[in-house]
Amino acid sequence: MLKREENERITRVGSGTPMGAVWRRYWIPACLSEELPGSDGAPVRVRLLGEDLIAFRDSNGDVGLVDAFCPHRRAPMFFGRNEACGLRCVYHGWKFDRNGVCTEMPSEPPDSLFKQKVTIVAYPTWEGGGIVWTYMGPPDEQPSYPDLEFVRAPQTHRFVSKTFQECNWLQGLEGGIDNAHSSFVHNEKLNDQTTTVRNRDTHPRTDVERTSYGFQYTSTRDLGDDGLYVRVYHYVLPSMSIRGSVTAIEGGRNKVPKLDGHFWIPCDDETMYVYNFCYAYDEHVPLTSDYIEWFETWTGRGPADLGPGYVPLRNKRNDYLIDRLRQKTQTYTGIIGINTQDFAIQEGMGAITDRTREHLGTTDRAVIAARQLLLEAVDDVANGQTPRGADPAASRNVRPYDDYVPRGMTWQEAWGNEVVAKW
Repeated sequence: MLKREENERITRVGSGTPMGAVWRRYWIPACLSEELPGSDGAPVRVRLLGEDLIAFRDSNGDVGLVDAFCPHRRAPMFFGRNEACGLRCVYHGWKFDRNGVCTEMPSEPPDSLFKQKVTIVAYPTWEGGGIVWTYMGPPDEQPSYPDLEFVRAPQTHRFVSKTFQECNWLQGLEGGIDNAHSSFVHNEKLNDQTTTVRNRDTHPRTDVERTSYGFQYTSTRDLGDDGLYVRVYHYVLPSMSIRGSVTAIEGGRNKVPKLDGHFWIPCDDETMYVYNFCYAYDEHVPLTSDYIEWFETWTGRGPADLGPGYVPLRNKRNDYLIDRLRQKTQTYTGIIGINTQDFAIQEGMGAITDRTREHLGTTDRAVIAARQLLLEAVDDVANGQTPRGADPAASRNVRPYDDYVPRGMTWQEAWGNEVVAKW
């Protein structure tokens, strides 16, 4: 368990908070590229790390991310006119480019120099992997652009989506790196407990190895005469988890071997967006539209599952449409959608869960390790040091994997360079 002050230190992300200072040392997702489909299109509201911002794609196709309120009279920039490489406030016509420079101030006399003294808060952006990324920290500490394997994968071989979640970001992250919960909350085969790997061994051995980006961790499930099922994961600070999904849980190989993961990005202390990504393991097998549609629907985040703002239609206001008969007779939770099941548990813990009341077990090693690294990152930034994983080069070669391993052989011996990025 954590002490109350430790829980506060690593959960709260607003400006001036210790963890907020850590988050502002990384490139983080601000929105999906699909939210800004064309130049001079409608601006988009973004709430990130407790700040209200506006994203817009200018006439050149470049994305700006600026304060949600005009520095003149604090009018909302969401209603602004996106035109001629700038966003114009409709209250008095002040116009700002994507770098925050005031380019026009028509409410002032033509010879006024006032516009040279006024700027709007603006953060740098970069697009890659279907995501608009931003850096909100000290300019002189800005790292190079994200260089993860899924970002480098061709568009035909990757997919990214997002969903809104109503709880603290750390609850999402800890759920993502908890490799034992899938035997229970994601048990979709209640009447046949031997069907899936995760149900044949419900207490996987968890091993954690620290790295320059966070840690690599594995879950090993003992399948008796069938050997071992090993899944390699990676945790990349501050909030990315990626796992192997090459071997189907049902046995055999996936029709579309892939790797997938999430970013849990705080809007503020009590809400977040989860960025979900997957990409093809094999360069010769792209992600088909049929497969993506099935995968997103299976997880509960398909087009029919989400309302405006990527808000799940199954949510805490309707108890995630839990079906108690289905729970008794078919599945462990009675809730449809793998990620919806996660949301029900994580949001049900409260806005910020009280970690002083926990009792952690042996399968919680990855959760414990992540908390330790986050506390260390807080100390590093406070002491003027670069936090672990802030340099994208540290995680550029990360690749997860999963497969069956013969008894008496380690997964390192069995797989060779399968866990090294190839895109």
